[in-house]
Amino acid sequence: MPYLVFALRDLLAKKGRTIGLAAAVAFAVMTVVTLAVTSSGLEQSAAAVISVGKADFTVAQKNAADLLSSTIDRGEQARVAQVPGVASTVGVLLEIQQVNADNPAFVEIGIAPQDLSRFGVTVLAGHAYSPTARSECMLGWRAASNLGLHVGSQFKANGTINTVTGIYSTGNSFGDAAAMFPLPAVQGYNRVPGIASLVFVKVDHGANIASVERTITYRLPELTTIRTAAQFGRADRNLIYLKAAVTGSTILAVLIGAIIVGNTMLLSVFERTRELGLLRAIGWSRRRIVGLIMTEGFAVAFAGTAVGVGLSFLVSSALERVPALVGILHTNFTPGAFWRALLTALAMSLIGGLYPAVRAAFLAPLKALSYE
Repeated sequence: MPYLVFALRDLLAKKGRTIGLAAAVAFAVMTVVTLAVTSSGLEQSAAAVISVGKADFTVAQKNAADLLSSTIDRGEQARVAQVPGVASTVGVLLEIQQVNADNPAFVEIGIAPQDLSRFGVTVLAGHAYSPTARSECMLGWRAASNLGLHVGSQFKANGTINTVTGIYSTGNSFGDAAAMFPLPAVQGYNRVPGIASLVFVKVDHGANIASVERTITYRLPELTTIRTAAQFGRADRNLIYLKAAVTGSTILAVLIGAIIVGNTMLLSVFERTRELGLLRAIGWSRRRIVGLIMTEGFAVAFAGTAVGVGLSFLVSSALERVPALVGILHTNFTPGAFWRALLTALAMSLIGGLYPAVRAAFLAPLKALSYE
């Protein structure tokens, strides 16, 4: 009889134990996958910030707690602009505000109107605000649609009422769901004159981007450059901590799951001592006994993985609807998340099932057959 058929017969004979074991694996997989996809989603959302501007790379404060805490003063931006190979720079100030219950983390971008075209902004309706306006703004087309506003509407932000002078598009979902204000106005509201959160840099045609980045970080060591999502941790330590938490939770889930799997499978070995002794007596090798026990463990792992991933879909969807996370968390189910789920379950079964399998393999046939 093939291993798998033999293993499935034994698993089905003890349905309660099998369901409990699969549930333990599923819970561990659900935890690991949910953390992985939410972490990936948060990274993707955060990385969208640096891809709004039509620039070759972004400059931010090095090791800031997050991008909103990044501060670049007027002098630093001027020094970035003077680096050989830099064609233009655009400084922006980012702020987060709760507009309403459906938009608890609405993004406001402070940017000078003369920088809009270089930032990749296309005005779809109306016109840009004036450079020194204190109560004017533009809305991304997604934001305007979500809020039900249009050119001429009144938009409340920073404790003031602003007239919407235009509707714009950046070609980026993050930027199109935000609002733009004159840079001095946002700086004034937040009492940070001359400060920007990010500087978007465009290099000269034919210039070596990597070389320009190195020059900037050499001349201004307090700043860092970001070109890809993988480099995002240079400026946002929260993502580094989040990735570390995902790794730590995976290891913890594997260890706890392995203990549960090991205890359950060891109990199974005790219950089947006579059966295993009989198999040894009729000629089964120790290797075949180990293979049988491990096959049972892996079968449960695959079942638990399927259930765990399904539960992760449900939990992740629920998290996206939590008011504090609406518009911020977008779960990202990548192939890597599914591989992490499968490897977690297999590692739990391998580590947890190894001792019970070896113990079963070294049962003395005569002693096992007389076991009561």
